Amino acid sequence: MGKGSGTPRLSAAGGGPKPGAPTRRPQNGPVSWDHTPPPTLFTGCHPAVLADCRGRVVAVDEDALERGRGSAVVVEVEGRAWPGLGDAHLHLHELVGLRLGLDLRSARSLEEAIQTVRAAGRSAPEGGWITGTGWNERNWTDHGVPTRQALDEAAPGRPVLLSSHDEHTVWASSRALEMAGITAELPDPADGIVERDPDGVPNGLVRECLRLFAGLVPAPGRDQYEQTLAEVLLELARLGLCSVHTMDPPETLFALQRLRERGRLPLRVVVNLPADQLDSAAELGLRGGWGDPLLRVFGVKAFLDGSLGSGTAEMLGGGGVARLSDAALDDLIRRCSAAELNPCLHAIGDGAVHRALVALERHAGAWPGWRPRIEHAQLVDPDDLPRFLRAGAVASMQPAHAPSDRRVADERWGDRTAHAYAWSWLAAAGVPLAFGSDAPVESPDPLLGLAAATSWRRTASWHPELALTEDQALAAYTAGVAYAAGLEGEQGRLLPGYRCDLTLVKDGRVVGTVIDGQLVDGG
Repeated sequence: MGKGSGTPRLSAAGGGPKPGAPTRRPQNGPVSWDHTPPPTLFTGCHPAVLADCRGRVVAVDEDALERGRGSAVVVEVEGRAWPGLGDAHLHLHELVGLRLGLDLRSARSLEEAIQTVRAAGRSAPEGGWITGTGWNERNWTDHGVPTRQALDEAAPGRPVLLSSHDEHTVWASSRALEMAGITAELPDPADGIVERDPDGVPNGLVRECLRLFAGLVPAPGRDQYEQTLAEVLLELARLGLCSVHTMDPPETLFALQRLRERGRLPLRVVVNLPADQLDSAAELGLRGGWGDPLLRVFGVKAFLDGSLGSGTAEMLGGGGVARLSDAALDDLIRRCSAAELNPCLHAIGDGAVHRALVALERHAGAWPGWRPRIEHAQLVDPDDLPRFLRAGAVASMQPAHAPSDRRVADERWGDRTAHAYAWSWLAAAGVPLAFGSDAPVESPDPLLGLAAATSWRRTASWHPELALTEDQALAAYTAGVAYAAGLEGEQGRLLPGYRCDLTLVKDGRVVGTVIDGQLVDGG
């Protein structure tokens, strides 16, 4: 994270009193034995913000300065004070995995990726798994092809499992394929693809079927996982994020609860559980909104298709992989509504988006907290635009995908890119936008996402009419993120009564993050 020219600092009152302790008023006032902590005034930024002891905004701008004078603990910061930025879609579990396994994002050739695996094989325990993520053959300058034979040569006899940058394809060694029962005799699953050599033997690439390896790769220890998760969360806060919505398995929720209990959550986390946990959640009576202001459950994530990069996005007119049938989708939405957990439907291709909206429209308003989401919505057919409104669906999108995907989108979608990553088109129609990153697929840095949503399209001359203004993009990263979790009355705006979450930005860099009126990171 970049640093500004100064560091946030407190007035003579220091870091403020602990609740219940006698306090000295900060601006040379008399000793006070009032057990109520004083408000906090963030000044030096624009606008100034006054927060009460509960972490709620009391006043903004000149009103904050006037009301805070002589009574508040003064925290001097700098830059622009934005409502706290959020990320409506990322994967904490995968961000942890990126730190615990091989990080192949920087590999620029097949040989470079193989060298990384070879080095890991020399240091890993005999026979142990080698795992990693982030490889992208489209970035390889040698035009290499990932195969099981390449991994077998680099780590003979070892099970190797490497997820692609978009997490929709895995590259596996012969030993890993054998342990998963993926053989020439195994037919392709209905919801995925096993790539094969001409003789029918699996070649090492498996698309949309990571589940075939479930239970085979040893999980990290609980303490290691929790500590790594804490490091990931702190780094996200340093990037200026005040809240994140994560799509993760139960072990992540478990670790988040332990961190919450120990006071180690530096930002707000909204959890969306995988669809295969819906019945368990319903049996427990777990509803959307369960939790507290720092950690809560909202909905259920389900996949309708794959991804653009893996060639598995479901397209109108054919193509791609339909990971959930219409009947199964309808049943999922019905069960989500009964459990009062909102469906968060992964849909990238226009075929998947169409099916998602048709199904959601049938159940629109099924319960008072109805707030369904289309995750990604990278390609939307114009005829489906009204369905967003009739279904009451949020478009949960990740602007940084557009610069990364432009080349392959032009190759595979052609003229349809006129309504791909169509932020301004959706916004003009009144569709609620909630922006995020899909990290680790893209960087979690929200400033990169803001640039992609605004200036990048014009600079790249790629459908510039679909770009947003800075105010629109900022709203999608703040109020939009809050709305996508049913928290629009609590977060995402600098208004009295809202939670005092701030992202402080100066010269295009984050210089501070504030959660509930407390400075988390000062640069």
